[in-house]
Amino acid sequence: MQSIIGKNGSETPEPVKAQVKGSIPSWLQGTLLRNGPGLFSVGSSGYNHWFDGMSLIHSFTFSEGEVTYRSKFLKSDTYKRNIKADRIVVTEFGTMVYPDPCKNIFARAFTHLCNIIPDFTDNNLINIIRYGQDYYASSEINYINQIDPVTLETVGRINYRNHIALNLATAHPHYDSEGNTYNMGTAIMGFGRPKYVIFKVPADASDKEHKKPALRKVQQVCSIPFRSTLFPSYFHSFGMTENYIIFVEQPFKLDIVKLATAYFRGINWGSCLKFDKDDITLFHVINRNTGKKVSTRFYADALVVFHHINAYEADNHVVFDLISYEDSNLYDMFYIQNMKQETDSFVESNKKFSPPVCQRFVLPLSIHKESPRGTNLVTLTDTTAQAVVQEDGSVYCQPDTLFEGLELPGINYNFNAKKYRYFYGSRVKWSPHSNKIAKIDIVTREHIEWQQENCYPSEPVFVASPGAAEEDDGVILSSVISPDPNISPFMLVLNAKNFEEIARASIPASVHMDLHGHFISAAI
Repeated sequence: MQSIIGKNGSETPEPVKAQVKGSIPSWLQGTLLRNGPGLFSVGSSGYNHWFDGMSLIHSFTFSEGEVTYRSKFLKSDTYKRNIKADRIVVTEFGTMVYPDPCKNIFARAFTHLCNIIPDFTDNNLINIIRYGQDYYASSEINYINQIDPVTLETVGRINYRNHIALNLATAHPHYDSEGNTYNMGTAIMGFGRPKYVIFKVPADASDKEHKKPALRKVQQVCSIPFRSTLFPSYFHSFGMTENYIIFVEQPFKLDIVKLATAYFRGINWGSCLKFDKDDITLFHVINRNTGKKVSTRFYADALVVFHHINAYEADNHVVFDLISYEDSNLYDMFYIQNMKQETDSFVESNKKFSPPVCQRFVLPLSIHKESPRGTNLVTLTDTTAQAVVQEDGSVYCQPDTLFEGLELPGINYNFNAKKYRYFYGSRVKWSPHSNKIAKIDIVTREHIEWQQENCYPSEPVFVASPGAAEEDDGVILSSVISPDPNISPFMLVLNAKNFEEIARASIPASVHMDLHGHFISAAI
């Protein structure tokens, strides 16, 4: 695996045809866009953290049983500046960059002042998101870069701040059945009282001439004030049901003062995040139609969450499933010096990393002032999750553990915000290298897996069969890479019901390890 980690990827700008073994369903028509870090050094300078690498976007297009592949670096301002200078000149999450020592004293002083409030990089390496009918490479900053989903060309950069008062926004929005996009961000500096903001971009927000960004029609749904002004909660995703948004205000926090002084202290932005194990986790439930927050104070023990799995309403309860950790050490795992260790030695030296646990929380919505104290008010029979009213009227929630050792979760998105049975993900233990993907059955609590020796599959993506009646009627797509030169990278197509291989498409090009993606159906 060492031969893959931290190695610069390369572009395949023109589509190449994959060699298909097996049979790809004729109904599978569309393009899977994937995003992730692909360039880890420029000139003689290198990044410290895997999440710093410059974005390399790739696409797998399925048409009439065939697969074509292409990839291009996101031509962000960050990319252009680094390439022009032939060294890394823009600061990233885990790599702080300082001005050229040859600069005169005034230029250096000016650069230091500019970094009090950092203007974040626009290296959007985490996901592909859709606003209206426009597609964007995204990360957790105020910039997104529009891309052409066919050619992968970078169309241009959009600044959220030109349309809505935000410093940061997530790369994991939700889409409702009408095609509207819901997302969430943080307003820290320069926008009045610090707050979390939930917003919506309507399905029809795109301009047909493609001259106006979809964000021009953005609508604020609601805002939530920070629990602690100088320590906003970090969040990577959120939950959504038919009527509610669920925001987990966790004790994994951004230290604003540390962020503002990071440049002078010589520390990276990553070290401005801190986990307070003695704090609690708050659950905010907001009606997405009215923007009003449910008044009950729901809380749980300290946890760290990056990815939500799904959420839904059942018998006047909000049920939401997420992947939690006991601490915030996950980010440390992805420093390149750690990732380059052989897996066995990595596991041995990093057993302090808490494994990811898929947990279900249940919040009863019928709680009122007279609700009985000290008893579990969850009345659903298919879960052991508890919600107990305390003396002060707040509700202490304890989760039901669904599964241990899975990350990068995905579902049949037709069941997003609805009661569901299955989810899929990458099997992980004490290593950043996932060598298995799995399907979890929430009802039976059983799971099935796919793996092949010396192969590393990406986050699994579910695509439903046309007219499917059953939730798991469809295929799972995952791009697979291997450090073995005799194994070409390939796109794996599995039957989602039994995880049996239907087909694989071997790609005659370099394919990189990625993070998240988005399937665009050709039927739409």
